Amino acid sequence: MGFIEMDMIKIIGIAMVSAAFSVVLKKKNPEFSLLISFLAGILLLFMILSAIQPLLERISSFMQVIHAGSEQVQILFKALGVCFITQIACDCCKDMGESAIAAKVETAGKVTVLVLSLPLFEQILTVAGELIGR
Repeated sequence: MGFIEMDMIKIIGIAMVSAAFSVVLKKKNPEFSLLISFLAGILLLFMILSAIQPLLERISSFMQVIHAGSEQVQILFKALGVCFITQIACDCCKDMGESAIAAKVETAGKVTVLVLSLPLFEQILTVAGELIGR
């Protein structure tokens, strides 16, 4: 097995063991159950971030080859970052039983992505207007 597969097996193993401990402790010590979930989430997040490093290096080298340091690519990566962070925050809120707060965070993430993408919409409309002849 390769490095990536081993990382995924570790992540799944930690997640499954943490979830099992959390469920068992939820009845007797809900505080410890929440603590285990929180600590497991942080550990898994750091493992995921370390696994992302080779991907980011590959994307960076690809962008250098195609000379893609443009505003469009920057907007794309900012939007992807907002999506990932929003999803993590929503999942954390849902894990704590706060689905209403999670819904608000999700809405804020969507609005943020729309605001980030406004320059792209403006460029598309400008090009479309030039093609139409306006």
